[in-house]
Amino acid sequence: MNPSTTGRQIPVVVLAGFLGSGKTTLLNHLLWRRAGNRIAVVVNDFGAVEIDAMTVAGQVGSTVSLGNGCLCCAVDASELDGYLERLSRPAARIDLIVIEASGLAEPQELVRMILTGDNPRTVYGGLVQVVDAAEFDATRDRHPETDRHLAIADLVVLNKTDRVTPAEHERVLDVIGTLGPGAAVVSASYGRIDPGLLFDPAARPAEDEKMRQLSFEDLRADEGEDHTGEDEGEHAHHPHTGYESVSYDEPAAMDPRRLMAFLDSRSEGLYRVKGFVDFGAADPANRYAVHAVGRFLRFYPEPWPRGTERRTQLVLIGSGIDRDALAKELTVCAVTETEAATAPDESAMWGVLRYVRSEPAAEEAADPA
Repeated sequence: MNPSTTGRQIPVVVLAGFLGSGKTTLLNHLLWRRAGNRIAVVVNDFGAVEIDAMTVAGQVGSTVSLGNGCLCCAVDASELDGYLERLSRPAARIDLIVIEASGLAEPQELVRMILTGDNPRTVYGGLVQVVDAAEFDATRDRHPETDRHLAIADLVVLNKTDRVTPAEHERVLDVIGTLGPGAAVVSASYGRIDPGLLFDPAARPAEDEKMRQLSFEDLRADEGEDHTGEDEGEHAHHPHTGYESVSYDEPAAMDPRRLMAFLDSRSEGLYRVKGFVDFGAADPANRYAVHAVGRFLRFYPEPWPRGTERRTQLVLIGSGIDRDALAKELTVCAVTETEAATAPDESAMWGVLRYVRSEPAAEEAADPA
């Protein structure tokens, strides 16, 4: 998206899962495949984020700055607001914040803190729940709260699928679909999901840092493929799971009510929606950047840039989505020629404006992120 709007807000992703599910392995995979992004990692319970190749100074509870822009912090939930404030300052130049929750943490508490926080520089990036396919039933028996966690997840990663039969894999998928309807579910081995589900390639090149230490990617460059820390060796080249996307480009304006109906009833498996919307005569002065992840939705109005063609451009990302059906649903949201010739309904934008957050202070909005 345009850095002048949502770029100043840093997505905060909560990564949860019970002990042994593979969330730290997944986190390491994201760090090695960070696509040039500067990622901050907040560890709710100091874990095994693989930084052994770096020289790390300080004790648990300190902030450790690495040359590639990754910051690892071990904190209690009560300290979270303070750390998010520090990590989102423009000087840190962070693109994404990942909170790795303790294996026994209540992820909804971390999500609540993000959603109710008043930090204008951060935005909720979704709850990712990692599940061990081989231990799924045993985990539910030991931790009945598993069902509650799946019910609020935005993205479920069914990990370690290489350790179960195809029939068992399908059975677990069916149960997850029942417990967390609407959530995107991806299957993976060794935590290898496509990072494109969570973040986009960095807008700035990695080479913009004149002085930098080796990054996670640099350390693994000679190996040809990253290792995840689980059963390395023969599985080193196991492919990671991808995602599906739909690109929508429409020169006609969008009807606010029909688009909101589409967004409010997002189909199963649709995890992210991003892009710009033209609401035409309903608000001719502004275009609206849209950020949706899971059930979370927010619009960011901004004046149309001079010389920019007025059109709606969206990208929808998910797993197991019906691409043709989504494209048709969006097409129905476009304003017809007859509607365009009719005076706009003054109340048409009310549904959209419910998801517009008040602007931060002028001096904060002016700072680049």
